[in-house]
Amino acid sequence: MNPRVQPNAGKRAEKTSVRWLKFKLSVLVLLCALPAYGVLSIGLHGGSWLAAAIYPVMSVIAFALYGHDKKRARTQGQRTPEKLLHAAELLGGWPGALVAQQVFRHKTRKVSYQGVFWLVVLLHELFWIDRVLLGGNFFARHFF
Repeated sequence: MNPRVQPNAGKRAEKTSVRWLKFKLSVLVLLCALPAYGVLSIGLHGGSWLAAAIYPVMSVIAFALYGHDKKRARTQGQRTPEKLLHAAELLGGWPGALVAQQVFRHKTRKVSYQGVFWLVVLLHELFWIDRVLLGGNFFARHFF
């Protein structure tokens, strides 16, 4: 046995790595493509660049909230309410939340949580489909 290699080093490395990384990165890129295009097109057509800042800022906040909640889950501390996590996702932080779920392996097996999370992602995708592909007419016609 090599004295430099720790007996459980492989197991530890496996626990901290993201499974199916290439596939998950592809899904993330695909999910972010339409919102990124929409935000970019708004900015290029004279719209506010504030919209461009919302997704990255809220993603960092969501990522930090997940990290904090995971740390508290391990130490039996006061947890971050799921409503707060979902609010951060809804306000544009879902990409950061998706990354955080994989990095921290947190909230990935709770079916009720994942249902709400993916509903938030779907709402964002539908908004951008309407805005970019349908000219913003679907929601305006049916909901306002």
